[in-house]
Amino acid sequence: MSDSLINTTAEKNLLLEQKNNEALVGGGADRIAKHKANGRLTARERIDVLCDPGSFVEIDRLASHNCQNFGMEKKNFPGDGVITGYGRINGKSIYVYSQDFTVFGGSMSKTQARKICKLMEMALKNGAPLIGINDSGGARIHEGVEALTGYADIFLKNVLASGVVPQISAIMGPCAGGAVYSPSLTDFIFMVKDTSYMFVTGPDVIKSVTHEDVTKEELGGAKTHTQKSGVAHFSTEDDKNCLLMIRELLNFLPSNNVDDPPVLPTIDSPDRIDEQLNSFIPDNSKKPYDMKELIKTIVDEGYFLDVQQAYAQNIIVGFARFNGRSVGIVANQPTHLAGCLNIEASKKSARFVRFCDAFNIPLVTLVDVPGFLPGTDQEWAGIITHGAKLLYAYAEATVPKVTLITRKAYGGAFDVMSSKALRGDINLAYPTAEIAVMGAEGAVNIIFRNEIKTAKDPAAERAKLTEEYELKFNNPYAAAELGFVDEVIEPAMTRVRIINSLEMLKNKRDHNPPKKHGNIPL
Repeated sequence: MSDSLINTTAEKNLLLEQKNNEALVGGGADRIAKHKANGRLTARERIDVLCDPGSFVEIDRLASHNCQNFGMEKKNFPGDGVITGYGRINGKSIYVYSQDFTVFGGSMSKTQARKICKLMEMALKNGAPLIGINDSGGARIHEGVEALTGYADIFLKNVLASGVVPQISAIMGPCAGGAVYSPSLTDFIFMVKDTSYMFVTGPDVIKSVTHEDVTKEELGGAKTHTQKSGVAHFSTEDDKNCLLMIRELLNFLPSNNVDDPPVLPTIDSPDRIDEQLNSFIPDNSKKPYDMKELIKTIVDEGYFLDVQQAYAQNIIVGFARFNGRSVGIVANQPTHLAGCLNIEASKKSARFVRFCDAFNIPLVTLVDVPGFLPGTDQEWAGIITHGAKLLYAYAEATVPKVTLITRKAYGGAFDVMSSKALRGDINLAYPTAEIAVMGAEGAVNIIFRNEIKTAKDPAAERAKLTEEYELKFNNPYAAAELGFVDEVIEPAMTRVRIINSLEMLKNKRDHNPPKKHGNIPL
């Protein structure tokens, strides 16, 4: 039906229906069938799973490209390979775009970039989370520099939105070249096992340049980026699980940087006392224990959303609730590298701390850290700079900060892990806490080297001096006497004391000096 021959209302309505139907089928039935053959959802099905039923409203459904090169003027699909719009998740407003691989491989065009940027502007103006579902072969080669500039337009919006609204990326197919940088600028990245991958340069180019043989999965699959590189935060089994996990994450987050984090009803009493914790920390300070078990014991209903759980496992970061209120938890993990801070752990936790601070989410820090991981590899790779990132993040953070030292807090790592000197609001310690410059044996070997050397029985003298040092320094009481620890608590009272502290701090207001921005050690 020609637009010029339309006269009646019925004909106009029919034309609208035809255009909508054309847009709804994307690249056509054959391409959709091929896409779904690998167990993947279509771009529209993904939005349906993500959003509350019936809440999604599409915008720019009929937008199309105006490329006149290489025969593209004869190929046009309404929407141009991306679905954009707004909806709700758990009743809260969100903005979402979903790239459609059945249309030009989801490739980035000037029109697609314009649609995404328009959506991002709406998210910023209205203070709601932005979710990007990425499934694209990269820049649309037919459009050249216009496609590349489209990416840069999106990158700029990502940067401007950073710390203003939560930004979440779901990688649900290929994401290569310039396409990887928008997700990397967002707050959280989800990937799907076996069907999604991210890399700057693909396997074919790598083979031609470096002669390395590597598969897409090995180079940039979900396992690679959640375990080795730390680029991605969550790895999921399939498309549906990925989208449901995003819904779960949003339950912990405020909509923007001026909202308070959500409070959900809980049946878990804030006065719950856990006697089992009184014997949880091993008597032998060299014996490891699972810090995640402690976390699950003290938080509401034992539920902890572990973020980047497969990466830098010597430190734990994630979300939980105390008396219904969302908190971010950072904790050393004694079962991995004795809970030492290394480069990977410092980067992982520093970014998490800064996210929580940007979105008014209180921080609870559980400390059992013997220090920074020693070694030439760490020093040469810049542990000084990377460790300073975590120090900077805690010092900069103005949200409520509650710290609990369960066992070791040695040296500079004691300072870095949300100490009182870094504006920790409430700093608690167990009776098992060991707060010192270093472990007793190492300290004695330095301080009393001459006495030990000249003693009749050096071994017995070392043992005696070590015991004396432990009694004097390797406990929480010296720090408590000086005000660096606010209270030494019975472990059974952990949940009660943390909730009391968070309740006291809920109206906290603190500010950093006026400035354009700080210069974090990147």
